[in-house]
Amino acid sequence: MSSFDEFWERWFRRRRPFSGLFEDIDEFFREIERAFEREFEDLTRRVPKDLVRERTLPNGTRVREWGPFVYGYSITIGPDGKPEIREFGNVKPGIGRFGRPSVSIREEREPLVDIINTDGEIKVIAELPGVEKEDIKLQGTETTLIISVDTPQRKYYKEVELPEKVDPKQAKSTYKNGVLEVTLPKKKEVPKGEPIKIE
Repeated sequence: MSSFDEFWERWFRRRRPFSGLFEDIDEFFREIERAFEREFEDLTRRVPKDLVRERTLPNGTRVREWGPFVYGYSITIGPDGKPEIREFGNVKPGIGRFGRPSVSIREEREPLVDIINTDGEIKVIAELPGVEKEDIKLQGTETTLIISVDTPQRKYYKEVELPEKVDPKQAKSTYKNGVLEVTLPKKKEVPKGEPIKIE
């Protein structure tokens, strides 16, 4: 045995009381690895089937592709001076069982939407890249506007709560360069009933 080997043998022998510590650390990392595997399996079950694709590479290897997964937010300052946060995408963070962070994934992507409230009308501007005008469906009520697109390539869905009542029958919309703009005139308040003169 060389002096180098003897040195390492003595070094390990001196540290043998700490061997339990190293085993604990190994077990700790194995537990983390098992937790990641469980989370990954759980996520796999929750992903919509349209967001998972399999293909074969030229060398014959099969690979699984996921997505697209999109999450983003926009922050603007409202007229009252308070920040307004609008989320978009198809991934929604939340709180799951036992207060643990969770993620919900939808097939439809939520577009980024801005609402502009002026004196006589409300404008809703939505980013819908990659679709044709004919694929966009709009449905309006006095208080909401629903924007939806359902094509094999793109799926969007957003239900917009309007800040005031509008007249959906008078709405106008345009779509250009991936941006949808819907103009909704505000509903004129009609007095209820007729005034009656007291004699």
